[in-house]
Amino acid sequence: MTRKIGILTSGGDCPGLNAAIRAVGKAGQDTYAMRFIGFLDGFRGLVLDKTIVLESKMLSNILTIGGTILGTSRDKPHRMVIDGRERDMTGAAIKTYKRHGLEALVCIGGGGTQKNALRLKRAGLNIITLPKTIDNDVPMTDISFGFDTAMGIVTEAVDRLHSTAMSHRRIIVVEVMGHRAGWLALGGGMAGGADVIMLPEIAYDVNRVADTVRMRSKAGKKFSIIVVAEGAMSCRQATQVKQLVAGKDAAEGRKEKEKASRRLAKFHAEHLNHTMEFTKQLEELTGLESRLSILGHLQRGGSPSCSDRLLATKLGSACAELLDRRKYGIMVGAKGDGVEPVSLEKVAGRKKLVPLDHCWIKAARSVGTSFGD
Repeated sequence: MTRKIGILTSGGDCPGLNAAIRAVGKAGQDTYAMRFIGFLDGFRGLVLDKTIVLESKMLSNILTIGGTILGTSRDKPHRMVIDGRERDMTGAAIKTYKRHGLEALVCIGGGGTQKNALRLKRAGLNIITLPKTIDNDVPMTDISFGFDTAMGIVTEAVDRLHSTAMSHRRIIVVEVMGHRAGWLALGGGMAGGADVIMLPEIAYDVNRVADTVRMRSKAGKKFSIIVVAEGAMSCRQATQVKQLVAGKDAAEGRKEKEKASRRLAKFHAEHLNHTMEFTKQLEELTGLESRLSILGHLQRGGSPSCSDRLLATKLGSACAELLDRRKYGIMVGAKGDGVEPVSLEKVAGRKKLVPLDHCWIKAARSVGTSFGD
């Protein structure tokens, strides 16, 4: 009998998703005689049985296209809003899986997808995942596809902003994505020659950032480029969030934990516009005109870089081979020049943050880049 495999993409879109779908599908069909069904709009498609048959012609000419032909969402099967109410739809997802006679389900996504995939694995489904994210924060893989393309976009943006900063003798603050992990700000900032890079992993002092700008001015450098990850925090804010997290961990009882979680969520919601306040403070402290540029979803779009195409193809084809060998409950991670299947239990719920002694940070400091600390 033909082996039937399901595929879905979940979480935020990013370049390389179509390349991964193509690799899994083409390798599975051409080499292992598998048949593939795509679920539309992430886990919502699995719950609501919204499908499309991934025939060979659908996999042609999608390698270079950004986004995902399957669509995506941030829905979670165990907490999905249906008809205005949040419900546990895990049972519906299982029924859809069985209705189509699937042997396994391939889930392509970032941290949230890995957690949802593990829940489905524990519910009895055969699951394999692939790591994608522009944040590069999925653990147990050297790199996730989407990151290289996004880093190139950040670098190009910083390159272009240099012209305006230099011409008008301004401070340009560039906000990039990265709530908890600063890989994108670090890599794009370094490649773009940023003077200051601010990461979620390193609490900053706005006065020290201002000192860096003033020292540049005294040295005859009349402009500065500052790359800020959206999750970067001042020393005071970092202390606040640590206290809130500690309070959440120490809370006893469901109601107390919910209250602590709401306080933490409120803090993060209020923190969203912190770069606007930071830019104003910097202008006041230095006396130099300061402007903020928020790259936002621009970082997710466009055609994948050659590196992301290669990575997605490598991981996707390896996924098909692992499906043929009936290796389930794993994420296909990148390891050196090859791949490494990793248990979902080792991946789900964890983040790959920038180590403070990482070689990129050491290199940046050695060429005079400030991290605001």
